[in-house]
Amino acid sequence: MESSVIRLTHCQKEIFCFSVPEECPSCGEELRGSRLQEAPVSLPSPFTNGHKTSCCLLVAPAHDNLDRDFDGAADLHTGISNTKGVVYNYTRGGVRRDQSGWERSVSVPLVRPDMFHLLAQWDQYLERFSDGPMWDPAWHRFDENNHNCFSFCLHFVNGVLAAEGRGTLSRDDFTHTFILPRMRRVSKYTTLYRHIQKHQFYTVDRQQHAQGAEPSS
Repeated sequence: MESSVIRLTHCQKEIFCFSVPEECPSCGEELRGSRLQEAPVSLPSPFTNGHKTSCCLLVAPAHDNLDRDFDGAADLHTGISNTKGVVYNYTRGGVRRDQSGWERSVSVPLVRPDMFHLLAQWDQYLERFSDGPMWDPAWHRFDENNHNCFSFCLHFVNGVLAAEGRGTLSRDDFTHTFILPRMRRVSKYTTLYRHIQKHQFYTVDRQQHAQGAEPSS
């Protein structure tokens, strides 16, 4: 289980670490509760257990990535969770229904909690869609560029939108609106996390942090 990243403030610095140090890494002053300008805050992780989500698009490192890590270079895999946390995902062998393996994913909610009608129909939509000939290897061959796991997810989302009488999304629109903002957050968080693992802490001027500064890898 990964450690939580803590942010604390001292001597006009933002200090990121896994636990509060005895001394400020910037000025060397002893750190005590009264010496901190603000109480330490735990940063939320961008990762979630995909099997504890419902009705979400999930992004995770591909199954053939042995470390199952988001390193910026590894291939990514996408799937759709049903209301019980089973992740439907398209592979060369057809559609898989995974009950494990997505414990460290990036989650994109697809249904608002007040959309009761859609929530009630979600599992039925997903099962019927997954059984379609388009995802049967005997009818359509998996293609890394044009008929892949992301195609499966996008076609499903657009099918639900059409059933609800709403406009569909292009691949670019969906990627730029839903995927990229979350992946940028993952990249920043991962870079920060690895910097702390190596150096115990990371400091930045408060003004720089407000402007979105991040450690160099």
